[in-house]
Formats: sequence, C-alpha cells, structure tokens
Amino acid sequence: MKKLLTIALLLAAVHAGAQTQIIAHRGYWDVEGSAQNSISSLKNAIALGGVYGSEFDVWLAKDGEIILNHDEKYQDVVIETAERKDLEPLRLKNGEPLPTLPQYIEVAKTQDKTKLILEIKSHSTKDADKAVAQAVVKIIDKSGVADRVDYISFSEHICKELIRLNPKHRVAYLSGDKSPQELKQEGYWGLDYNNNVLKKNPTWIKDAKKLGLTTNVWTVNKREDMQYFIEQGVDFITTDDPKLLKELLKIDN
Repeated sequence: MKKLLTIALLLAAVHAGAQTQIIAHRGYWDVEGSAQNSISSLKNAIALGGVYGSEFDVWLAKDGEIILNHDEKYQDVVIETAERKDLEPLRLKNGEPLPTLPQYIEVAKTQDKTKLILEIKSHSTKDADKAVAQAVVKIIDKSGVADRVDYISFSEHICKELIRLNPKHRVAYLSGDKSPQELKQEGYWGLDYNNNVLKKNPTWIKDAKKLGLTTNVWTVNKREDMQYFIEQGVDFITTDDPKLLKELLKIDN
C-alpha cells in the first residue's frame, strides 16, 4: 500500500509540472478542404505540430468494420446495422469517404508525435459495447500502434471492457458523473470531462492529479476558457481550434 501511494504521488508531481497539451477535436478539421473525422483532419493535426493527439470517433458496423463517424448514423444510414458496402458510396463534406480504423492507423504510422485519441461511441446494447471494444483493441494491437493510442468513451461498459482486456490501457471516462476517487478505484487512467463539469467541481483537477490520474477537458474553443484551464493546470485541452490553443501555449512545433 505504501509503495502504491508513493507511485501515485510521483505521478501527481509529474502531472503538476507538465505543460498543458493539445488534443484536436475530431482532428484539425476547421480548415478549407477538410471535414470532421476525416483522413485530412488527422493529416492537418499532424502537420500543425505541437499537438499531443488527434481525437476521433468510431462505430462497429454489422460486418465487423470499424468506421469513423460521430453520430450513430450518416446520411440516414445507421452504422451499427450497415455493412461496408452500404457506407462506401457516402461522402464527407470534403468528398472523402468515411474512413475505417485501419486506414486512419496507416496515416498515424507515418509519424510518431501525434497520438490517436480514440473515442468508442456508446452502442445500442451492453453486448454491442463489449463487442466494439474487443474489435477495436484487436485492430490496434495487431497494427503495432498500441503505445500511441489513448481510449475514451461515455460508456462504462466500453471502458470497463478496455480495462479488463488490458489494465495498462490508457482509458479516460467522458460522462462526468464519477469523482476522481471513483475513477481511481475502477482502474481508469484519467478523467476527460466537459468544461462545465470541471467548473462545477473546481477541486477535481487537483484531486485527480493527487491520485495520479490524467485530466482532460472538452470541448474548449474560447480563448478565455482555454486560459482558465491552462491556469488550472489541466493536462490536456480538447479543442476545435488547436491553432489558437497552440498560440496561447507558445508552442513552436
């Protein structure tokens, strides 16, 4: 017990001294010729430089493909009940097809600075949540990029399955209804909460750090809110404007 407490304190000290880092929300998409959750948005986040990670959302299609998209359906096609052939004709606003997870990984493998912040969306049932977690991990492990992937989800079922599959998985919880103490007890790597949740619970960032948990806040797009959370010492800020945040943090590359 004493050894575990020492480790937690050391981790907290490391977090406390670290500069806030940038996570590009659904990639760096708010530029000409790009779109949310697109291959180009990942490439843009990488090219911007100084970005810890590029966040994106995935679903498990009926035929086992892992597809990138934020909502449960795209252009009235429900991804969970669709097959790849049903999704292939669909196009994002920039003309790209909906990417698959392996396609996204191939782009990420061209560099080693920008991590993948992989949000697994809550599926229709508990069993579906477990199935998508297992399918995603299988692809990630086979691809050889597991050390460059952080997992996030609103679903407790998904998060618990990720932790069960490998307690070393870096899993952060999104829903905002668990205290840092609860997250620590359940084996989470960190909390990843909406900015309003963290403003209503102003001690949670420091509490999490003391427990050795990472802290991320989303989705922060206003300059004054970015500055507030930088001053609070949050580890990561997820934003649709990574360029602005990079300027505030005075990151050169």
